[in-house]
Amino acid sequence: METEQVPAPHPRAAERAAAGAPHRAPDRRHAGLGVLTERPVSLYAAAVLRIGYGLVYLVFLLREFPHRDEIWGPGSPWTPELARQLFDQTGWVSILTLSDDRAYFEACYALAVCVSALFALGWRTRAVSVLFAVVVVSFHGRAIFMTDGGDNLILLMAVYLVFTACGRRCSLDARRTWLRASAAATAAKAKSHHLPVGGKAGGLRHHLRASRRTLTAVLHNCGMLVIAAQVCFVYGSAGLYKVQGGSWGNGTALHYALNLDLFRPWPGLSLMADEHDLLIAIACYLTVLLQVAFPFVLFGRLKYPVLIMLLGMHLGIAVLMGLPLFSGAMIIADAVFLPDRFYRALGRLWRRTARGVGSGKTADVPRPPRALVPAQSEPAG
Repeated sequence: METEQVPAPHPRAAERAAAGAPHRAPDRRHAGLGVLTERPVSLYAAAVLRIGYGLVYLVFLLREFPHRDEIWGPGSPWTPELARQLFDQTGWVSILTLSDDRAYFEACYALAVCVSALFALGWRTRAVSVLFAVVVVSFHGRAIFMTDGGDNLILLMAVYLVFTACGRRCSLDARRTWLRASAAATAAKAKSHHLPVGGKAGGLRHHLRASRRTLTAVLHNCGMLVIAAQVCFVYGSAGLYKVQGGSWGNGTALHYALNLDLFRPWPGLSLMADEHDLLIAIACYLTVLLQVAFPFVLFGRLKYPVLIMLLGMHLGIAVLMGLPLFSGAMIIADAVFLPDRFYRALGRLWRRTARGVGSGKTADVPRPPRALVPAQSEPAG
């Protein structure tokens, strides 16, 4: 058998490879640092979190409006004095315990409703996000013994969203910024000449704006990273906790959950679901598998079917176990793992559907040639 002659490498090839190898790692580090500091990522996901949690808490406050005094007000069995004594031990704070006056409580409740609505709409989001976090912390701490996992997650997300640029998309702030940019562009075109701002004052303003953009990007990206890590921790810890239980191992955990009176808003529906033993066992094993595997499937396309299955699981929890607040909080949190291109495609699909319904046609409206469509810059906001 003849052997093929392999040409010897150039003597300097190894030297160039050895010289270039140490530079690859710094290049990757610089690229990662640039992604962290140059621009905020996942702006649409942050907007979905803002809208979702603002609406969920608004609905929660409106639903409990007839019972507000018994839960958080002066007429609660857990009196403001008892709450203050607990706060002295835990270090918690709440604006609801600053006064025992009923008028003060009603004003705080009205403020909470308004802040939740404004947060969902994205009006002055920087300031309103801080107020929303204060509201959630205050109401959560005032009735600490009546909370569940959904309340805890909303509390954490409200604090994390303070550091994000969650008002850059799908908000009144974004609309106001776009209108200002359009007006400025129109005014610039109307002028025949433009005098640039010179001197040290203009340079200082430029550096301040650049520093502000960098700080905003860093805080936003770190906040979104913490939110994603928090969701992974919730799923991973819940799955590992279930693995330790014998009822999850033999596939009977959901059977016992469906027969608890505390978690049976629809007894007939729970009994009908409990009749299918095989499906109950499969649901038990699938729940544990999804929760344990969730942090490991986020970097591939497998995350999309996993997110769909988790959506179905949370909808089942909301209906069968009567935990809509918890299910809503988890469904909204899962939205952080969907890329911005997904939300943009969803928006385009919605607009095409709306145009088709408005014109009475189901077919897509023909688009003009690309050359006739002027380029549009994305508004900063």
